[in-house]
Amino acid sequence: MLSRNCLGISTPISLGLLALLAGCSGESSTTSATNDLKTAVEGAIEGATENTNVCLYDGYSAMQGATGEILCMDAAGNLAFWINTDGSYGFPEAAQGTTTDPATGYSSATESGVVTTPTSDSTSTGAIESSASATGSTETPSSCTDSKALYTINGVSYYQSAQGYIYYFDEACNRIKVETAASSSSTTQPIESSDNNQPTVSSSSVAQLVSSSSVTPTVNSSSATTVTSNASTSNGNTPTIKYASASATLENDNGCVSIDGGTVTITCAGDYYFNGNGNGQIQVNAASTDKVELYLNNLTLSNSNDAPLYVRNADKVVINLESGTTNTFTDGSSRTTSYAKADGSLDTTGAAIYAKDDLTIKGEGTLKVTGNYNNGIHSSNDLRVRGNPTINVTAKNNGLKGKGLVDIEGGDITISATSGDGIKSDECTVNGSDTTITDGKGIVDIKGGKITITKAGDDGIQAYNYIIVRDSVSTPTINVTSTGKGIVSENRVYINAGKIDISSGDDGVHSNMNIYFNGGYTTIAAPKNDGVHADSTLTINDGTIYVTNSYEGLEAWYIKANGGITDVYGTDDAWNAAGGNDGSGNTSQGGQSNWGFGPGGGMGGGMGSSSGFLTITGGVHHAKTSSGDTDGIDSNGELTISGGVVIVECQISGGMGGSFDSDGNASLTSKTVLGFSSGSSEKGSNYSVSFSTSSYYGTSNVAFKPTISGRYMVTTTGQPSQISNVSSYSKNVTFPSGSTVYYNE
Repeated sequence: MLSRNCLGISTPISLGLLALLAGCSGESSTTSATNDLKTAVEGAIEGATENTNVCLYDGYSAMQGATGEILCMDAAGNLAFWINTDGSYGFPEAAQGTTTDPATGYSSATESGVVTTPTSDSTSTGAIESSASATGSTETPSSCTDSKALYTINGVSYYQSAQGYIYYFDEACNRIKVETAASSSSTTQPIESSDNNQPTVSSSSVAQLVSSSSVTPTVNSSSATTVTSNASTSNGNTPTIKYASASATLENDNGCVSIDGGTVTITCAGDYYFNGNGNGQIQVNAASTDKVELYLNNLTLSNSNDAPLYVRNADKVVINLESGTTNTFTDGSSRTTSYAKADGSLDTTGAAIYAKDDLTIKGEGTLKVTGNYNNGIHSSNDLRVRGNPTINVTAKNNGLKGKGLVDIEGGDITISATSGDGIKSDECTVNGSDTTITDGKGIVDIKGGKITITKAGDDGIQAYNYIIVRDSVSTPTINVTSTGKGIVSENRVYINAGKIDISSGDDGVHSNMNIYFNGGYTTIAAPKNDGVHADSTLTINDGTIYVTNSYEGLEAWYIKANGGITDVYGTDDAWNAAGGNDGSGNTSQGGQSNWGFGPGGGMGGGMGSSSGFLTITGGVHHAKTSSGDTDGIDSNGELTISGGVVIVECQISGGMGGSFDSDGNASLTSKTVLGFSSGSSEKGSNYSVSFSTSSYYGTSNVAFKPTISGRYMVTTTGQPSQISNVSSYSKNVTFPSGSTVYYNE
C-alpha cells in the first residue's frame, strides 16, 4: 500500500487513490479523478508543517524546476503535480497520447494531449496557478527545438529525451536536465564539541518551500549558462560517439563535438554517449560554468602517450556508468603531450582519468582503470563517487586522488597502488617554507560503500586536513593493506562508523594531531609500529578497536577513553601516553610521518618525551603485552582510571613497569580494574595471587579468565581470588579476541 509521509508519520493511502495517482501519471484518467487528487494533495499540503518528503508520497521524487518550483514526479517518471515557490501548486491534465519525432528521437505529447493546467480550477480555488492561457491553449514550442513541449509550467517548456529524462532549454539553447531538487546544507567540516570532542557534522535538510511575493516566478536571465570563447552552443541534440580502432564516429551532432582521428573534444554542456573499442582521448574543454555528463556504455579506450580521458576545463564532469556495462581506460607509461595553462606554464596529464575540475563517478556499471604513468583517477578539485558503481583501479602511484576532496557515498571500489597511496587528498596552503591546512580542502569523506585497497606502496588512505568515516548513506566497509600507514592525516581522523580492517607496515591509524573514535568496528594489524598513534590526543568515545598485533597498541600524548570497547595487543606497551611524534615508537622502524615532518612535529612533539596524560572514565578495555620490559597501561605523565572496565595482562620479564605504570601521579579508583602479571606492578595495589588460564579470577565487582599464567594481580577493591561461578555478575562483554569479562556496575 502506498504511504504518504508528512510530519514524519506514514499514512496509508487507499487503493482508490492509487488509481487516481495512476491517472495523473499518464494513464487514462478523467477530470473528476484529477480533481479528487487535487483535493487530497491540497489537504496534505495545508496540514503539513515539516515534510520529510516535500512531494508527500512514497515513491514520488522532487525535481528542481526551471523557475524554482518543485516538480513532483511519480514512480514512472511522470509529472503528478508541482509546488511553486510561494506555496501554491498546480496539476497537469493527463496526456491523451505521445508521439516520437523521427528526426530527433524525442518523445513529446500529441497536440490534443499537451499538458497544461486547467484554468477553471485555478479560478475556483484560488490555489492553483495556470501555466497556460485563459483558453487552455498550448504554448508555442521553444525556438531551440521543433519538438512539442511535454509540459509547460510557469512559462517554461519541458521535453523528454530519447533516454527518458526531462529537460528544458536556457536562453542560450543549452539543454538543461531536470535534476533532483537540492537540499540545503551548511558546512560539512566536522567540529569537535566542547563536551566530548565528537565531530558534529551538519546534516542536509529537506528541500523547503520559500515565500515569494511573485505568484508566477520568472526566469532569471543572469543564471543562464554563459558560453565562453572556448565553448560552443548546443543545438539540443544528444550526441553518441562510437570508437573503432584509432577513430571515432559521431551521431546526432549537437554542434559541440569535434573529432580528429581518435581524439574527441567536447566544448559545451550536455549529455554525451560513448561506446566501442579504440585508441585515443576524450577531452572536455568547455566553459568554466558548464556541466558535462558522459554516459559510458561498454567503452574501452586506451592511449599510449596521454590520458584516455582528460577534463581540461568545465565546471564539473559526471561519468555515468550504464547498468550492466564494463568500461575500461588504460594509459601508457610515458607522456609526449603538454597543455598550456592560463599562467603560461605547461600541464601534463597525471592519470589515466585526469580532471582539472570537479569529477563525479556514478551509475550501476563497472569502471576499470589502469594508470601506468602515475595515478589511476585524479581530480585537481573534488572527486566524488555516487550511486553503486563498481570501480577497479590499478595505478603506478595513487589510486584515487581528489586534491580538494574525495567524497565516497557508495559503490564497490578496489584499488592497487604500486608505489603511492590508495586514496589521497592533499590540498594545502603553502606560504614560503610553511605548509598549513586549507579550510574545507584536503579531505577524505567516506559515507558508505565498500572499499578494498589490496595494495598501497605507501599509505592506504591519506588526507592533509582530515579523514572521516561515517554511515550517513550506508555502512562503509573498508579493507586496507599498505606498506606504510593504513589511515593517516596531518590534522584529524574521525572513525564514526563502518567496518574497517587494516594491515599496515607502519601505524594502523595515524594523525599528526588528533584521532577520534566515535563508532564502528576497527581491526588493526601493525606488527612493526603502533596500532593507533596520535601526536596530540586520542579520544575513544564509542565503537570497537581491535589491535591484533602492534609494537605499541594505542599511543598518544593524551589518551582519553570515555567509552567503547578496546582489545589491544602490543609487543612493547599496550597503551602508552607519551610525548613525541611517531618516532617514539619502534625506533628500528623510524616511523616518521609521510608528510615530511620530522622529530618535534605535531602538538606532542614539543612537550618532551617525559610528558603524557592517560585518563579512562568509561568503556570496556583489554590490554595485553608480550614478554620483556613491557607495560600494560603506561603513562609518561599522569594516570587516572576513574571509570570503565579495565583488564590488563602483562608478561613483563625484567625492567620496571608491569600492569600499570606512570611517571607522575596515579589514581586508580574504578571498582572494575584487574591486572594480571608475571611481575609486580609499579602502580596500583599488588596482591600475590597465583593464577592460570583454567579459571576466572577477580573480586565481587569483576571477573576474568586470563590467557597467561603468573603470580601477581592488581585490584582496586581488595584481595582478589579464584571465581568459581560468574552467574552472579550483572553484565558481561566478550572481546574480539574471544575472552569474556564479567562485572557489576
